[in-house]
Formats: sequence, structure tokens, C-alpha cells
Amino acid sequence: MMRHMMIAKLHRATVTEANLNYVGSITIDQALMDAVGILPNERVQVVNNHNGARLETYVIPGPHGRGDICLNGAAARCAQPGDVIIIMAYAWMTDAEARQHRPKVALLDERNRIVQLLEEQPSAAPPPAENDPARAAESDAAPMFATNLARSVSRPVEMAE
Repeated sequence: MMRHMMIAKLHRATVTEANLNYVGSITIDQALMDAVGILPNERVQVVNNHNGARLETYVIPGPHGRGDICLNGAAARCAQPGDVIIIMAYAWMTDAEARQHRPKVALLDERNRIVQLLEEQPSAAPPPAENDPARAAESDAAPMFATNLARSVSRPVEMAE
């Protein structure tokens, strides 16, 4: 089985420019690309925290160290300068690779400087052993957890005045 896993994320990037007349794509500061391993022309997903827009495009490297995040072409309609976005790259990998994979995540400030670099924990637990009773008990608890989670999420939330 192949899994499509997040490999890199620029979290809370601030859009510095939206250029409708450019041919297309997103321009990202080369230093930010290098920090998380995003390559030129790599396909990325962009999520806008301000308006909920989601789009896919490809990356063009921008000048190193300037903090440029520019949506180009039609993508410029999905964000404006000052919007906070999340940029994610994904890769296909085998199940075994996915279970050991650690995506690279850069947390950014409002000027697109790296505040913290994270290497997240492996994506998933190892597959359960067929004859391991402890692992079997964990998987038996999963439906109960999902039911309790659904109940807790469906309760109305009271807001403080």
C-alpha cells in the first residue's frame, strides 16, 4: 500500500504579495524552502487561515532571506498581502516508510522568519502484531474512543460573554 504523507510545512506564513498578472504558482523565499526541504516546481497545498481558501500549485524559489511569499496568477485571487497561510508539500511512500516518516515543519513569525523548526514524531504506530494481546486491546478501544470523541464534539459550546 502507498500512502500520501505530508513531508514539509511552512506554518503561519504571511502573504507578502499577490500578483494576478504572473504566469502562476507561489513564490517562496529560498531559505524557507531549504529549511523544510521543498524543491522548485514541487506541488504544494496552500491553506488560507483568513478566508478558508485551499488551493494547489507549484513552487518558484524567491530571493534568499527576504521572506517573500507571493501567490501568483489565478492563486492571487485566493489571498491578499497580510493573509496568514499554511504551505504543505506531500509525497507518496510505502506503509513502512510512512510509519517512520518525520515531516519537517517551520513555524514562522509575521515577517516570515523561522521561529522554530520541528521534526514531528513518526506518522503512525507500527502495524499491530497478529498475536500480541496488548496491541489487540488497543485496537478494541478504538471504536469506543471514536464514539466518545463524536459525543464530545457534538456538544454545543457555551461562549463566555
